[in-house]
Amino acid sequence: MPSVDSAIFDSRREAWAFLSVVSDGPSAALVALVEELGVEEAAAAVRDGVSVEGLPLGSEDLRRGDRAAQFLEATEHLGGRFVTPDDAEWPRERFSALAGADGDDVSPLGLWVLGTGSLHSDRGMIAIAGSRASTAYGEHVTSEIAGDLSATGRTVVSTGSFGIASAAHRAALAVGGATIAVTASIDRAHPAAHERMFRDISEHGGLVVSEYPPTHSVPSRHRSLALNRLIAALSQASVVVETGWRGGSRDILTWASKLGRPALAVPGPVTSAASEGCHRAIREGHAALVTNSADVVAAIA
Repeated sequence: MPSVDSAIFDSRREAWAFLSVVSDGPSAALVALVEELGVEEAAAAVRDGVSVEGLPLGSEDLRRGDRAAQFLEATEHLGGRFVTPDDAEWPRERFSALAGADGDDVSPLGLWVLGTGSLHSDRGMIAIAGSRASTAYGEHVTSEIAGDLSATGRTVVSTGSFGIASAAHRAALAVGGATIAVTASIDRAHPAAHERMFRDISEHGGLVVSEYPPTHSVPSRHRSLALNRLIAALSQASVVVETGWRGGSRDILTWASKLGRPALAVPGPVTSAASEGCHRAIREGHAALVTNSADVVAAIA
């Protein structure tokens, strides 16, 4: 935390929140404006109507941004916090790789966080993702890998969704490990059936994290792709267990490779359509083959 008085720091936090809200996700233009002017000056410029290339801001966007203080209060009411690049908790080293990415593939302007855990991990973070329509095989392998990694102090990162993601989170919780769910909103479980799991994550050393403020947001394709970049950026390596030929989870492997981190995939039965995407990634050299937690640890050694 910067060595400034609390009033100044609160002013900066509200500026970060304002920019986070109006951007509605990753924005290279706003990140560049902050780097040029500073966060409070950038927020003031946007309020005053400065033209931001690639980010058309209408009056409705600005009205929503001016509710930033309400979003901060709502987050506090939930027992959460808004983490900014000013905070010691900010995963600066993890996000530094995003600085060289193209377009809107940039570091977030802030993270809305719920839970007793931390955005840092002494032993590192590993992303585990895969199909929502998982098979018993996929869930078994996921549980073994996630459970073993968690038991050695590593944090498992995933999306909180059905299938492979929930198997990874639940395996981490089962061994008393930390897990992070990166999702569309911290105040609404998606899917709703996982409300108890999200609560268990936030109350038992883990985190529910979103780039979007607590407005009961629901996932969209655009937001899901943006969340994939955060999952890969937070993690030392990304593992995919079961994904179809064009499965969305392969996007996490793409991100891991783009950020210079190990992209890993678990093979499945050759007769299983659920593993076609993993086999394709391995065959085309987009991912290294792993079958257990030892392989994952070796890949990041």
